[in-house]
Amino acid sequence: MELSVVVPTLNARRRLARVLDALEARLPAVEVVVVNGPSSDGTSGLVRDHPAVDVLLELPERNLNASRNAGLAVANGDVIALLDHGSVVRDEWYDALVAAVESGADVVTGPVHRAVSGGVTTEEREHETVAGRDVQYFDGGNVAFTREAATAIDGFDEYLETGAARDAAHRLAALDMRVEWVPAFAVLRVDGDDLPDRVAENPEGSATGLKYRALGYRLAKNYGVSITVAWRAVRHALGDAASAARAVLGGDETLSS
Repeated sequence: MELSVVVPTLNARRRLARVLDALEARLPAVEVVVVNGPSSDGTSGLVRDHPAVDVLLELPERNLNASRNAGLAVANGDVIALLDHGSVVRDEWYDALVAAVESGADVVTGPVHRAVSGGVTTEEREHETVAGRDVQYFDGGNVAFTREAATAIDGFDEYLETGAARDAAHRLAALDMRVEWVPAFAVLRVDGDDLPDRVAENPEGSATGLKYRALGYRLAKNYGVSITVAWRAVRHALGDAASAARAVLGGDETLSS
């Protein structure tokens, strides 16, 4: 198996350095592609000097999915992994990937452990059945595609400012691609003094508005417009509203003015 690792980044120099250090130590023989677009914190210099990096792409736009797609387009491996600029691969990551691909997986994903005060949290497998399709979701910062799978879905939807990985999961399900959740295929998501800033600010609405616009677009795109699709969007909104109400009543949140 020939592996390429694509790391999209924007203004996350310190975290990116830790990601690249881990790749150099644990995966010295793989191709590493960093897609930088456009950082102002010295990221370009770091990447040019780092021995782990084989290819540096500089993009003029702040669009995470455009960065992902640019990396997928130039990567040479028959398997292409996407890592967040804060996702540090764990010791078992590579062996778990090889085993899953050799067993027939088209896409491999796994936990994202987050360093938090008092311990480490772990993302668990998330999947559901939608219109008869078994959809296995994945974190776009810890996933690997066979070249055939990446080509079949034609990359990530650059229109989406949020939820592009979930959109890709629906398209993989429609193609009957096997998406394998592997607990050992894990990364540690590290924080730094720099803040993630990979998507342009949206002056037209809040993050919540973006979420529901993206949800409606994804469902209509992948399943067509129907009462069932509309109800799924409404159900998500009602669930979020109920969670917010419980948080306010429990004293964990306050009402916004």
